[in-house]
Amino acid sequence: MAYILALETSTEHASVALLRGQQLSTRDSAGVQVHSQTVLALLQDLLLEADITLAQCDALAFGAGPGSFTGVRTACGLAQGLAFGANVPVVPVVSLLAMAEAAHAAGAGTDIVAVLDARMGEVYWAQYRYLDEWHTVSAPQLSKAADVKPHGKVAVCGNGLTAYAEEFIHLGNAKLYADVMPHAEHVARLAATAVRNGEIVHARDAQPLYLRNKVALTVKERQAGVRP
Repeated sequence: MAYILALETSTEHASVALLRGQQLSTRDSAGVQVHSQTVLALLQDLLLEADITLAQCDALAFGAGPGSFTGVRTACGLAQGLAFGANVPVVPVVSLLAMAEAAHAAGAGTDIVAVLDARMGEVYWAQYRYLDEWHTVSAPQLSKAADVKPHGKVAVCGNGLTAYAEEFIHLGNAKLYADVMPHAEHVARLAATAVRNGEIVHARDAQPLYLRNKVALTVKERQAGVRP
């Protein structure tokens, strides 16, 4: 029975999870401004409740992004520091895939597009297909909402649907799951599969997934009402 400790901070909602076989425990904190301070306490609470140490876990998983630049960087840094100290391997999990996992669990089917609000009039998105395991149809990318072009009949999840509702009219009758967001529960479940498949990395090799180099607006963009 694998023990997986996971954290997800790619959005303003921080979450942690401990998966022990089929037993799952989670902690959440919404509207977090300093994820690093909050997440450490949440992780410690989970471990104390389970009466185990991090060193007893098979892996430490984290939501690798894309998402908030600070949040993704924080998740990776925390995972690296904790994993080094406890000498456990790390599993980076793409946050968009974690969203697809959540939508799939909610009954969205096997072909899913995850769309996360990236601000600045753009979204992070990817398309996945579940056939015994997840397969990437369209790799994570950054684009305008109107440029999200799914392949075939899909369900779509994520807050990009709400942030750019008019631009997503082209989705037609696709099933929509706008409330699905990255969460440590699904990071942990995906990481458990990765551990079984030997898809782990040393803490020093863990990397966040950045899709945008630009993290600030110009004066002209701010005056035009573009969201940072």
